[in-house]
Amino acid sequence: MPDHKDRRVSSFVFLLFCASCIPAWGSAGLQQEPSPQRYFSTLEAGRASLAFFTPPVPPGSQPFWEQIESSAEALRDYGISVVKVNCPREDVSRYCGKENVLRKAYLFRGNILIREFPTDALFDVNSIVANVLFALLFNEVKYVQTLADLQNTENVLKGRSNMVFAYVPATGTAEHRAVMEAAFVYGTIHQFVLTTEAALLKATGNADPDVSSAWLLFCHCQRATDPAQPCRRTALEQPLTLLNIHRHLKLMGAALVTEVAEDPEKVSTIHLQLGLPLVFILSQKDTYEADRRTAEFVAWQLLGKAGVALLSRDLVDLNVLHRSNVALKTPDEGVPIQYLVLEDTDEVITLVEDKSKVKQIQEEEEEEEDEGEKENDNQDIQDDQVVEAVSRDKKRELPLEQILVLTEETFHSSLSEAARTVVLFYASWEAVSLAVLRSYSEVADHLKGTPGVLLSRVNCWDWPGICTQENVTQFPTMKIYGKGEQSVTYDGMWGAEELISFITLSQVSCPLRLATMDEAEGYLRGEFPSGLSSHHTSLLGVFSSATSQAREAFEEVGNILSGHVRMGMYFEDDALALSHKYSVSPPALLLARSGARSVEGVSLSKQSVQDMVQMIRYELLDVFPEITVQNLPQYLQLAKPFLILFSDGGISEVEGKEMLKLAKGRAQQAFVACWLNLKKTPVGYGILRTYFAAVPSLPVLVWVNLHAGGQVFKFPSEQSITEVNILSWLERLQAGLEIPSSSLSEEDWKPPLPAYDFLQMMEAAVPELPPHTSRPLGDTPAQPPPQSPGGDPAAREEPSQETPAEKVVSPGRDLRGTAPRLAAREKQGKRHSEL
Repeated sequence: MPDHKDRRVSSFVFLLFCASCIPAWGSAGLQQEPSPQRYFSTLEAGRASLAFFTPPVPPGSQPFWEQIESSAEALRDYGISVVKVNCPREDVSRYCGKENVLRKAYLFRGNILIREFPTDALFDVNSIVANVLFALLFNEVKYVQTLADLQNTENVLKGRSNMVFAYVPATGTAEHRAVMEAAFVYGTIHQFVLTTEAALLKATGNADPDVSSAWLLFCHCQRATDPAQPCRRTALEQPLTLLNIHRHLKLMGAALVTEVAEDPEKVSTIHLQLGLPLVFILSQKDTYEADRRTAEFVAWQLLGKAGVALLSRDLVDLNVLHRSNVALKTPDEGVPIQYLVLEDTDEVITLVEDKSKVKQIQEEEEEEEDEGEKENDNQDIQDDQVVEAVSRDKKRELPLEQILVLTEETFHSSLSEAARTVVLFYASWEAVSLAVLRSYSEVADHLKGTPGVLLSRVNCWDWPGICTQENVTQFPTMKIYGKGEQSVTYDGMWGAEELISFITLSQVSCPLRLATMDEAEGYLRGEFPSGLSSHHTSLLGVFSSATSQAREAFEEVGNILSGHVRMGMYFEDDALALSHKYSVSPPALLLARSGARSVEGVSLSKQSVQDMVQMIRYELLDVFPEITVQNLPQYLQLAKPFLILFSDGGISEVEGKEMLKLAKGRAQQAFVACWLNLKKTPVGYGILRTYFAAVPSLPVLVWVNLHAGGQVFKFPSEQSITEVNILSWLERLQAGLEIPSSSLSEEDWKPPLPAYDFLQMMEAAVPELPPHTSRPLGDTPAQPPPQSPGGDPAAREEPSQETPAEKVVSPGRDLRGTAPRLAAREKQGKRHSEL
C-alpha cells in the first residue's frame, strides 16, 4: 500500500503541474507596491520575493510585463511573490537608479538579497521560474561541470540516497524549469544534480546522445553499498516535462519486485495505475530463490517500462496450466491476464516491448498442447506442512473481528488505550503468518473481555514503515506494549495455548514484589495474584539485606524471562525465616510446581544474570518429561543424550516410578530421561522407523546421543524396565560392550527456509545463553564417537564443523526455476543455466 507521504507528494506535484500549465494573463499574482520604502517594510523573514523596480511609466514594456504577470501565478504556488515596485523620479538609490531600473530583477529571502538577475535573462515564464527556483535551491541542487565532480557526488550518496542527474542544453528553458520544479518537491527525498556540459552527458554511459535535447537519469546509489560499485542508471525515455519526471520518480521509488499472494486479477500496482503492464513470474516453494533472482533480473531490464511481481502458486489457486511460468497483465480495462510458457528472460522483455509477441506465443502453445494431458489437481502435493495446511484451509474465513487492525495513523494512539497492547506483526502473503493468525484468533476468543488487554495486528505488507520502525525483521513477530514500559517480544512456540500463557504472564510484573509473608506463602500456593491461573510453576526468589547484588541480578533475569516464567521476589525482614522453613539460605529459589504439594528449595550459588537464566530454565523443566513437539526444543538446548521410553499410550505406574527414580538419581545431570506417547505425538513412529527400519514392539527404551555420533542403542526387550537394570545397561554402554542398533546420518539438519528456523530464533532471543545447534531426533551432525553416560561433558562436546558455504549462483537468462516441469522442452536442444 503506498505511503501517505508519497500520496501527498503525488497530489502536490500534480496540482503544481496543472497550475503551471494554465496561462494567466491577469495581474492577480503580481503585487503592486507604491514605493521602495513600502516594499522593504512588508518583507517577511524566510519568505522569498522577486522584485522589479520600475519608473512610473516604463515605455514599451507591455510584452515584458505580460510574462512577469504569468510567472507570478506560477511562482505563487511555491510561496514566492513577484512584486512590481514603483520608483519615484527623484529616487537615485541602488535599486531605483537609472543604471539599474528595469535592467535587473532582485530575489530576496526576507530582507536578504539572494541573487540579481539581468532582465534579458528573464525573457519568458519558463526562464523566470527556472532561474528563481535554481537560485533558491542553490544548496539543494548541485551543479557539476566535470566527471570528477559527478563521481564524487555519487560516492558520497552510495548506500545512503539516490540521485537524479539532469542534463539541459541551457538554463532558463522549459526543461530546466521542469527539473527545478521537480527538485522543489522531491529534493528532500533524492539528491538532484544538474549540468549543461554536453561532454559530461557522453561520459555517463550514453553511446551517442543527442546533446541538443535534455536528458534525465535516475541513479540508484542507495543500492550501491560497495564503494567500487557504480550506481545503476535508468534514463527517462519521455520528453523532460514535470509530469513525466514525476511519473518516472514514482516508478523508480516503487518496489523492484512485488511479492503477490492473491488473485492476480485483484492486484493493482503503481505501474498499472500509470498505464504500464505488470509481468508476473510464477513461482513455487522449491524454486523460490531461483525465481526471485529471475524476477529481479527481469525487473532491472524493464525498469520504467513495466512492473514485475513474483506470484506464489503455493498460496494462490490458479486455474491455468502447471507449466505456465509467466503472466502478463495490461492496464487496459477488460483485457484478461495472459498466462504463457517462456524459455528465457529475453522473451519476457520482448513480450513487453512487442505486443504482437503475446499472440504468437499463445498460438505456439496451442499447437504443442497434448489433448491427453489433463491438469491433475493432486500433483502439487506440498512438502512443507505449514504451507500445506494454509493452502488446504485457505477458503475458511478466520474470525478476526475481535482483533484490532492497526495502521500508520492508529498505531501509536492505540498503544495507550489499554494497560497491555498485544501486536501481531505479520505478512499477509506468508504461510507461517497465516497459520499463526489462526492461533491468534483462538487467543482473541479465549481472552475476550479480559480487562487491560487489547489484541491487535499490523499487516507489514500494507504498512512496512511501522514494521521497520518497530524493528520487525521476521514474520510473524508478536510484541506486548505496556504503558511506560519497554516492549516485550515473544520468542516461543506459536500454538494458542503458548500464546495465551505468554500474554497472561506478561500482565504481571516479573519479578512480582511480595510485601508480606502471607503474600509469599499464597504466591507459592498459586493463590496470588488472584487473576493469574495456578497452572504455572511458581518461582520465588528469597533475599536478605546482605544479598542485594543477587537481588539486582534476579530482577534483570525477570526482565529477560517476562511472559515465560511466573517469578516472585521477597526480601522483607522475615525473609530469613521463610527460607529456613524450606531448608535453604538466602539467596535462594523456592519452586512450587503445578499439581505438586511440596515446595523445592534451591540455593542461588551462582549470582550472575547468565547463570541464573540457565539455572531457572533448567529447574523449570520436568524431571521425567513427556516429549512433545512443543517442548522438544527446550530439552534439545541442553545438548545431552536422550534416554527415551516410547509407549503406545500412557506408561504403567511401575515403569513410571522406576524411570522417575532414575531421573532423580545421581545420573540425572548426564542425560535427559523422558518418554514419548505415540498416540499423542505420532511423529514418534517415524523416529522409530529411522532408528530401527521398522517399529519394534512397545514399550521400548532407547538411548541416543544426537550431539555426539548419533548412535542408537536399544534396551534389551527381555529385561524389565527397572532402575537397577537400566543403570547396569548404561554401565555396559560406557564400557563399550553394547552394539548400537543403528547410527544416524551425519547430514546437518536445516529448515527449508530461514523463517522456519524456530530454534535459532529462540536462542537468539536470550543472548545470555550459549548458542546450540539443535536438531530433531532423527538427525545429527558429524561428531566424535559416543561417550559414556556420566562422562566429562567438556571432553565429549566438540564444536561441529561448519557446512560448506553454498555456491553462489550467477544470474543467467532462463526461466528454469519458474518452470520445473518443462523437461519436455529439452527436446528443442536448448541448454539452461539456473538463474
